[in-house]
Amino acid sequence: MFIGRTKELIALEDVYNKKGFGMTVIYGRRRIGKSTLIREFVKGKKTIFYTATKVNADRNLELFSTQVISVLDPVYKDVRFPSVESVFDLITGKVGKEKVVLVIDELPYWAEKDEALLSVIQKYIDTEWSKTNLMLILCGSTLSFMEKKVLSEKSPLFGRRDSQIKLEAFNYKDSALFVPDYSAEDKAICYGVTGGVAKYLALFDAKKSLDYNIKKLFFNTDGYLFDETKNLLTQEFSDITLVNTIIEVIASGENQLSIIAAKVKEKEPTVLYSLEKLIEVGLVERRKCITEEKNKKKTQYILRDSMFKFWYSFIPKAYSVIEMGQGERYYDKVVKPVIHSYMGSVFEDMCRYYTLEKGIQSRFGCFITQVGTYWGIEMIEDGNGKKTPITADIDVVALSEVDKAAVIGECKFTKANMDKEIYETLVRRAALIPGKYKLKNYLLFSLSGFSQWVSKKEDDKLILITVEEMYH
Repeated sequence: MFIGRTKELIALEDVYNKKGFGMTVIYGRRRIGKSTLIREFVKGKKTIFYTATKVNADRNLELFSTQVISVLDPVYKDVRFPSVESVFDLITGKVGKEKVVLVIDELPYWAEKDEALLSVIQKYIDTEWSKTNLMLILCGSTLSFMEKKVLSEKSPLFGRRDSQIKLEAFNYKDSALFVPDYSAEDKAICYGVTGGVAKYLALFDAKKSLDYNIKKLFFNTDGYLFDETKNLLTQEFSDITLVNTIIEVIASGENQLSIIAAKVKEKEPTVLYSLEKLIEVGLVERRKCITEEKNKKKTQYILRDSMFKFWYSFIPKAYSVIEMGQGERYYDKVVKPVIHSYMGSVFEDMCRYYTLEKGIQSRFGCFITQVGTYWGIEMIEDGNGKKTPITADIDVVALSEVDKAAVIGECKFTKANMDKEIYETLVRRAALIPGKYKLKNYLLFSLSGFSQWVSKKEDDKLILITVEEMYH
């Protein structure tokens, strides 16, 4: 069953329905669901669907021509084509009044072995295909290649596309569509261990419990996600030793370049180079303090993919136990008791998404245009007037540049109710937000609800939100 991606399907249909030639570029990290999206879109349409592989240019040409012939003219099945141009000529001649979709998936695999390929495609778009009823879809998983070689101003294809789709992981709400009968708590944890990645969500058996699925996928040697991080890194990096260690350090909670470099025992420029590569493939995110985005010292590196965070938090320590066939017992004894703690940062991301979504609808009395987090130093004064600096953070900071307004929030994914102390700390830390923003609301997000004191607190700015409400 195909789930979600309504906006992307509409965008593809718009290009398909336009008169004459149309071109769409689709890109995004591996396992995100690009090929599945395209296959859903081309259902019932005349389509040449070629997925390039890591072979030389001649072999890709041979495999591509075989696919073209099977769709357009099986009579040519034993014919060998000397060049890409000769196959493109066949396509040009066979596209009549009926719209034909030409898909080249994993384009970088072929284009990296044939430097002229993109220029040849550009030539045919300009001289031949512009007069035909062809829709061209170019797709790739290598983000840096797709952005620099296909979409940038330096690309031969620049200016030819009608649309581009950077496919991202599912948000927490769409992820829940894969497990519709789960409780709100279990839906959130399912999102937290899959990162909203389409492939991983599709592996969940919605008829089985959350625990069953996590054990089966992560804590068995034949589970799909048991070795997935290694498989993905091997596809992206020739040597995974350093990036593997960097990810492990970030997953442990370290997020500053200097500390990461010290932990992996490498120089900062060396670590930064690997971090940039991890950012390019969509696994790491560079995060700025929302009110000080120009402050280079306030930069954090976090794992963008929470499946990686979950894997590195628990699997390396359990490798020998899992290989002995006791992974499920390890999950019950070690992982499950702390899974709410693991979910802390994931839940914060969910709350930020919720705040932005509702803020765009002006649900908080202003038009919110950006959401992030704040961290810095707060001066606490004791009864004698002595001030002491302490580290302070605000989980959710949403800003409206239009209305010069702000909304701030705190998030707790724990079994305990949110109490007076959390509310008072949030109100106090509102002073850390620049004065040019008028504070509109305090948001408290909770898995387990709120204490009687918080529930009865008379504060027009206070909004209480449960996990249940976040899914409605």
